[in-house]
Parts: sequence; structure tokens; C-alpha cells
Amino acid sequence: MSVKEAAPVVSAPRTSPPPPRPKAGQRAWDDVPRWQIYLPLSVYLLFTLIPFYWILLFALRPTGSTSLVPWPMTFDHFEKVWTEREFGTYFQNSVLVGVATLVMTTLVALAGGYALARFNFKIKRAFMLGLLCSQFVPGALLLVPLFEIFAKIQMINSLGSVIIAETVFQLPLSIILISNFIKNVPPSLEEAAWVDGCNRLTAFRIVVLPLLRPGLIAVGSFAFVHSWNHFLFALMFLNNPEKQTIPVGLNTLMGADSVDLGALAAGGIIAAVPVVLVFAFIQKWLITGFSAGAVKG
Repeated sequence: MSVKEAAPVVSAPRTSPPPPRPKAGQRAWDDVPRWQIYLPLSVYLLFTLIPFYWILLFALRPTGSTSLVPWPMTFDHFEKVWTEREFGTYFQNSVLVGVATLVMTTLVALAGGYALARFNFKIKRAFMLGLLCSQFVPGALLLVPLFEIFAKIQMINSLGSVIIAETVFQLPLSIILISNFIKNVPPSLEEAAWVDGCNRLTAFRIVVLPLLRPGLIAVGSFAFVHSWNHFLFALMFLNNPEKQTIPVGLNTLMGADSVDLGALAAGGIIAAVPVVLVFAFIQKWLITGFSAGAVKG
């Protein structure tokens, strides 16, 4: 008599229960222990603030002091760089260059970005490729041709040469950013304004421009900060001390044989305060500008 072999019993594979879904209004990282978030941030903040404290220490403590606390506190270094080292003139020149670069970069980038976002022409892709490739060219390579151009039109030792150079250097990236912001604005909004009797310029000013505020602030702030901190153009195109900017003024505080650390630290604080104030004032619009991805009509 044949005996049938028993079929092997296959047990169902054990599956781990799915992870609990976050409740409504609860984010995925809300269950992470707080110390795992605050500890790395505290370490990063410590390494970031130590150099700033060190600069503040040298700027506020008397010359020759080795104390780790700025006490007794003195403002002699600030008075020295502002009056004897003519940092007041450098500060005024830097503000003029920064504001003029901000305005010119924003206006030209706004016009170029609108053309790229709303019009189609034959060399559009080649033009975009040229803008992107220009970002790989270091600014030092532009010094010689720009110097020759400004020398022929007699703009050497003029703040206008630095403003033009900074604007040209900032335009490619600014145009690309502004064009992406304009693409996020539905063309139907402009078309509705055209139906109501507005021309293209009026429709752009009334409908599109208010929606571009975060993008314009982001582009303008970076143009201002870059022109404020840039050293090469001001060093090469400005020979008169009365025309120089803060980065060049800081360079004059470092001698061949010795460095006045107190004056250099005070000058660094004077150079950093406007940038910090600008970012503190516009941080809300700056974050919104970078995170903008869609516009609901």
C-alpha cells in the first residue's frame, strides 16, 4: 500500500508591525529626544560664536592686556580706526557701493529674468548656458580686461568702476534666480490684467511685482553683501585712499612687521555690524524667498 508523503507546512512570514503614523499636526521628528537635536546645535553654535567673541575681546580690552574677559572695557580702538584710520570715509564709500550695486543688480536682473521667463527666442537656451558657465569664471580673471576698459574710459579711481564691476559679476546668478521666481507666477494672472485693459508693463507692476518681493529681497541682499565684502575690485580700481572701501581699509591695518590686533578687531566689527543688521531685518523674507516653490491663484 502506497503511503502519501505529508506536504510540508509553510508558515506565513512574520512581518513587523508598521511604524505608527504621526498624529494630525504632529511632525515626524517630534518623537526624537530633545538632547539629540540640541546637543549638535549647541556644539555648532559654540564653534561659530568663539571667533566672534575673540574679535570682540581684542576690540574692547586695552592694548597689552591678556585677560579673557574684556574688562576694563575701552573703546579706544574704535575711536582710533574711525578717526585716525579714516574708517568713516571707508564706511561711507562701502555703503554707496553696496546700495548702488543692489539697485542696479535688482533692476537689470528683473528685466532679464522676466524676458527669460515669459518670452521664447532662438538663443534662449544658449543664453542660459552662457549665464551658467559664467559662474565658473573666477573674478580674478576679470581684473586685467576690466582694468583696461576702465582705463580707456577714464573711470580708474572712481567708485563707479567698482559699482559696474560688482553689478556685472552678480548679474548671471541674479537673472537665473529672478527668472525662476517669475516662472512660479501663473501667466493667467497677467492675462486677466490684460483683459481688464492693462498693458504688459502695468500688469507686471500691479500683479507680478508684489509677488516677487521675497525673491527680490534675496537677490538684493546677496548683491549688497558681496559688494560690501569684495576686496579685489576695490583694491585694483581705487588708488586714492579717500575712495577706498572697508575691505581695503582693513588691509591697511596689517603692516609688514606688526599688526595692531585691537584696531584690526575693531575694524572687523565695524565691517560686520551692517551685514548682521541687514540679515536680521530681512531673514523672514529671505527664508520665504528660498522656499518659494508655487503660487496659488
